[in-house]
Amino acid sequence: MSSDRYDVMIIGSGAGGGTLAYRLAPSGKRILILERGGYLPRERENWSAEAVFAEERYKARETWHDKDGRPFRPGIHYWVGGNTKVYGAVLLRLREQDFATVRHRDGISPAWPLSYRDFAPYYTEAERLYHVHGLRGSDPTEPPCDEPYPFPAVSHEPRIQQLADDLARAGHRPFPLPVGIMLDEHRAQDSHCIRCSTCDGFPCLVQAKADAHVVAIKPSLQYPNVTLLTDAYVERIETSATGREATEVVVRREGEIARYRADLIVAAGGAINSAALLLRSANAMHPDGLANASGVVGRHYMCHNNSALIAISRQPNPTRFQKTLGLNDFYFASREEDFPLGHIQMLGKTDAAMFQGEAHGLLPGFAAGKLAAHALDFWLTSEDLPNPENRVLIDRDSGIRLHYTPNNLEPHKRLAQRLRDLLDHIGCEPHLLPQNAYFGTRLPIAGTGHQNGTIRFGHDPKSSALDFNCRAHEIDNLYVVDASFFPSSAAVNPTLTIIANALRVGDHLLDRLGTGSAQR
Repeated sequence: MSSDRYDVMIIGSGAGGGTLAYRLAPSGKRILILERGGYLPRERENWSAEAVFAEERYKARETWHDKDGRPFRPGIHYWVGGNTKVYGAVLLRLREQDFATVRHRDGISPAWPLSYRDFAPYYTEAERLYHVHGLRGSDPTEPPCDEPYPFPAVSHEPRIQQLADDLARAGHRPFPLPVGIMLDEHRAQDSHCIRCSTCDGFPCLVQAKADAHVVAIKPSLQYPNVTLLTDAYVERIETSATGREATEVVVRREGEIARYRADLIVAAGGAINSAALLLRSANAMHPDGLANASGVVGRHYMCHNNSALIAISRQPNPTRFQKTLGLNDFYFASREEDFPLGHIQMLGKTDAAMFQGEAHGLLPGFAAGKLAAHALDFWLTSEDLPNPENRVLIDRDSGIRLHYTPNNLEPHKRLAQRLRDLLDHIGCEPHLLPQNAYFGTRLPIAGTGHQNGTIRFGHDPKSSALDFNCRAHEIDNLYVVDASFFPSSAAVNPTLTIIANALRVGDHLLDRLGTGSAQR
């Protein structure tokens, strides 16, 4: 056992854990960050579509099983910075209405125990911390905010600007996506970001993506009171004899077992792994897993209904940095649609290697190149609903079983049809092609990038695992700050909400530690 005792221990260094460490670092309190992965290597393969997508070089070499026992390799990444090392860096706020009850085709999206107003100041701070570029007021569904984005919107390249103009002429309201990158278009010679074609789904070789490692962990480690242990897999969390206090964590590192103690323990390993950790930490006082008297831990897993679709432009699309445009005209119910459909945004640009990978090498190189030269890539997101039977379970050997049956699919099909109806207006051929390379697999269950909802927060301990400060109802010093706390998934990327919540919970922890939140 380590003889050291820490004030705060954070399990995971991604959007939640990394941001929380950043918030707490100036306090002077002793903070230990446990990350099961290492530092993602900076190498030429960072920019190789073949290495990233075909070879899946940076994905975890791990096998999970679905509800029927079939094995799959999840789209998950264990590195300092977590999944943000390869995310697309689109950082959207949930809509104000997303915090309230919303009727959907297949049921009800439940209200959150807090409102948008509770998150609003932290969203603004999160946008500053993660270098978000955008244009306030351009998205017709965006929630209220009096402050502009901290950085100007990323400009559209000519083919995407034409797409924006064509959509506007068709009566739609496209907007510049809010993107977290360290880009200065007015001083390109000094810009960290070089606006390359390998951002979405790729690690950033020049570290100009605003990921949790670059913007949160690195600054945190400048403080002598912050310690990061890499390659540290947390097997379980132990509690006191009464079960009311988390006392230590059991860590497997470099083939050996170590134990670390802290006054406050925070799980931030992602919605799937944090739920699995609490479940495998079951003991006599918590026979069904930590914080699970309600039975909700691991349940209500959500990951969005997502589709990566390619339109074939009639004219070439030489765009390099394509992820600059969004469309939310179908986000809410309307006169044309009885229920919300969802969100559309651009994806990173498909290249020939991706098309060849899709065809398992059977597509000739010249044909793959021709398709890539005309591809316009779209990412469609619709809300899935919190079904208690969609859940994370653990096997006897602590392996992960992910039970998931998609729901609310009809609105997602309608969203794809809405995009299909626009193809002629935007100068494209009349068909959409699926783009599976982004998922890295043809099994939808492996698309875990938007995982959330497995340790929901709420006011009632009978129907939630965490209180509104993301503290376990039953264990006074145990917190969760990844996307596990979501009661609903909404239909936009979850990362900014994870970041904002980590800042919010960080202020609560600073108050609890007696340091206040004056370090902001």
